[in-house]
Amino acid sequence: MTHSAPQTIYLADYTPPAYLIDDVHLTFHLHPTETRVISRIAFRPNPDAQDKTFFLHGAELTLIAAKIDGTSVTPTLTDDGLTCPVPDAPFIWEAEVVISPQTNTALEGLYMSGGMFCTQCEAEGFRKITYYPDRPDVMAVFTVRVEGDYPVLLSNGNPQASGDGWAEWHDPWPKPAYLFALVAGNLVAHPGSFTTMSGRQVDLNIYVRPGPTRRNAPLAWARCSGL
Repeated sequence: MTHSAPQTIYLADYTPPAYLIDDVHLTFHLHPTETRVISRIAFRPNPDAQDKTFFLHGAELTLIAAKIDGTSVTPTLTDDGLTCPVPDAPFIWEAEVVISPQTNTALEGLYMSGGMFCTQCEAEGFRKITYYPDRPDVMAVFTVRVEGDYPVLLSNGNPQASGDGWAEWHDPWPKPAYLFALVAGNLVAHPGSFTTMSGRQVDLNIYVRPGPTRRNAPLAWARCSGL
């Protein structure tokens, strides 16, 4: 899928999103050049929208399969994403795509840096991860399962479960896609804690690359729990 030239978006041209999202579940099967991303998204029509076209942003994605309420569909692919007929009622959208983090030199979406998987989704990078309404006024709750042969598998929110080669995360606070984050690789955790102004004790884990500490060593991830 090729890129279109960046376009200026003016407030006067704003229209409400055609569909809103209640829940997002993502599964990542990590691989340097063939990462598979499986999305399961609960959509519902936006009563404030006049245009009911179902359009999802997407760039540099290879679509393997798509379903609506469990039935296979064949979306129309465009330069910027896809369109597809959908029910005039809440429905479940499922899609499987393949992306190549290792060759993603734009460093947007999911890419590899120094042997680690990293994400950069602001402002419109999430569309390079999966097909999605990649706009800041579409908020959703995310659950993420990360699978791969890497020591540390991280995403937004709270850890739900983990095992050999997999970890699940749940972020209970609705957020736009540009705030999505995932990090996986050889990282070292430095656990700690702090006390909030309300007196609550909060765990704080800071993940960094292994090796000697350097002034310019990149910080990979900081995670709080108990907030």
